[in-house]
Amino acid sequence: MRDLDLTTLRLFVSVCETHSIARAGEQASIVGSAISKRLAQLEEAVGTPLLLRKRRGVVPTPAGETLLEHARAMLGSVNRIERDMAAYAGGARGHVRILASASVMAESLAEDVAGFLQNPAHRNIRVDMEERVSPEIVRGIREGIASIGLCWDAADLEGLQRRSYRADHLAIVAHPSHPVAQHAQVRFEDVLDHEFVGMPALSAVQLMLAREAAVAGKPLVHRVLVSNFDAALRVVRAGLAISVVPAEVARPFTDAYGLRLMPLTDAWARRRFAICFRDEATLSPSAQLLVAHLQRCATD
Repeated sequence: MRDLDLTTLRLFVSVCETHSIARAGEQASIVGSAISKRLAQLEEAVGTPLLLRKRRGVVPTPAGETLLEHARAMLGSVNRIERDMAAYAGGARGHVRILASASVMAESLAEDVAGFLQNPAHRNIRVDMEERVSPEIVRGIREGIASIGLCWDAADLEGLQRRSYRADHLAIVAHPSHPVAQHAQVRFEDVLDHEFVGMPALSAVQLMLAREAAVAGKPLVHRVLVSNFDAALRVVRAGLAISVVPAEVARPFTDAYGLRLMPLTDAWARRRFAICFRDEATLSPSAQLLVAHLQRCATD
């Protein structure tokens, strides 16, 4: 199979998503017969049927499902290429893509990146930031989805280069009426008899809490599951459960909501974050500048 036609791949994806050659043709302003011809040529090129016509519409065969997955990935890469090249055409001289954990995003990254972009020398650099859990960050950097990752330094960073970033301290946040609110600081094991607000299962915080609860031989009971720290703090404000949140994230909310913040005394509750990338020598000049800036932020 040689010289795949991007237009044909786009039409193939559209047919699979709409289950209709006619609707795909309407979206692309191409007559259905022309699409059918392209799809027949594609099937001939790959040497196997890709689509089945059923009562509910056109559906991909098992081979078609595989091609659909690859086509989406390929077209996504093409879209990123077009976007990046358009940035250069518009006068930008650099584009850096970052994957960062929820803690890093919520605590300091936005301010640190803002400080970088506000430098007049960096006015033609664009930075994209996307939140991911630590395993996805590491995988994304290894696969070249992004240039820079920021995650918990205890993540599996084998094969990647790293630099130190900021640190934080996990704390219990509770409604003032909650029984644990009377303490100035607490040990995690001592609050495991209470119900918690849970975070995504693969997040660094949630993985750490599940591990430590297992070590203590007690269940980690979730009253509510949420997707981010802001939502967790709102649940705490409603008095439904307690939550483990980085103190650096929680302080503005505890002041505004009148919540109690109690640092965890466990050694593991003090975390450090890492800046990771595949190879500093292959980073773009813009990415190298940003890494250096983030390192300086960590020592300020």
